[in-house]
Amino acid sequence: MRIATWNVNSVTVRLDRLLAWLERSGTDVLCLQELKCEAAAFPTEALRARGYEAAVRADGRWNGVAVLSRVGLADVSGELVDGPAYEGATEPRTVAATCGGVRVRSVYVPNGREIGHPHYAYKLRWLAALRETVAPEAAAGTPFAVLGDFNVAPADEDVWDISLFEGATHVTEAERNALAALRETGLGDIVPRPLKYDRPFTYWDYRQLGFPKNRGMRIDLVYGNAPFAKAVQDAFVDREERKGKGASDHAPVVVDLEL
Repeated sequence: MRIATWNVNSVTVRLDRLLAWLERSGTDVLCLQELKCEAAAFPTEALRARGYEAAVRADGRWNGVAVLSRVGLADVSGELVDGPAYEGATEPRTVAATCGGVRVRSVYVPNGREIGHPHYAYKLRWLAALRETVAPEAAAGTPFAVLGDFNVAPADEDVWDISLFEGATHVTEAERNALAALRETGLGDIVPRPLKYDRPFTYWDYRQLGFPKNRGMRIDLVYGNAPFAKAVQDAFVDREERKGKGASDHAPVVVDLEL
């Protein structure tokens, strides 16, 4: 089974690329983030025509998540335990489903904006709620993974130049401690360094030639429990999909399982 995660940065803008990538990659289960569309506008029929069911949570703003599967889609859940709201709204930032015997949870962690901003405090509360939610899933005896755009670089090596991130979000001790607490539920990093590249980044800013200069960050992660990790045969970042006109600023992260 091939499982992947991808911050697509607008599923409607990148629909043609999404459909082409699904066909080319042979992915069975795909966790999507940053849909930027309302649930009613999600391309359900175009995906169904290619054999994929979809579990979608979206409200048209700068968020939205989905799980696509061609190996079954059951036990869909979209809520966090004591999930926090931001400015009075509970944002659609996670959805979970069981696909072919594997439980996956797609997450789009809040950005945080700036240290001291209310969105930063919201980000930390959201990560704490995520930990409480996934703890029983991680402890289950079946394969489980939480995948998505975490908006946190786990280590200094996960950004292209740590000296440029002083005083910025994504690399703070509090954010990294929240990731460590999530891993303490029994989850491990499935795509470790090094891979085919010295720096297996997953995100590169559109500005200032970020991708050609490999000025990136590793913020799209796959955290799996022991049964999931035991089944892993390969894991990689599909840098090729970041190339060319109309690409998302994130690359897909792919994991192959032998179940």
